[in-house]
Amino acid sequence: MKDERTEIIRKLIKESSPNMKSFAESINLPYTTLRSMLERGIGNASVDNVIKVCKGLGITTDQLEKMATSHEDDVVTVAAHHDGEEWTKEELEEIERFKQFVKLKRKEKGE
Repeated sequence: MKDERTEIIRKLIKESSPNMKSFAESINLPYTTLRSMLERGIGNASVDNVIKVCKGLGITTDQLEKMATSHEDDVVTVAAHHDGEEWTKEELEEIERFKQFVKLKRKEKGE
């Protein structure tokens, strides 16, 4: 059985950073620790490190858990075109976090 939380973290890191090493550096976590967390599963990592990773991704541990238990398995990617508008990487990341937030709210309402 795959660990949904680990897969979500892996996807969010991939969407938010050029690579795992740069993400690890941005949150002041050794790359080897991050790699180990993803190989062994987030559930086997220290609470402090999970919190650090979640903060770096702009989510809470509660949001991570809700995403993992959601029936919507895929993290939807932002469409390549936005009516001719150009978006910065930071804006696209913010849009993605907002989409995850809306999904969580929808699930909480039972929709």
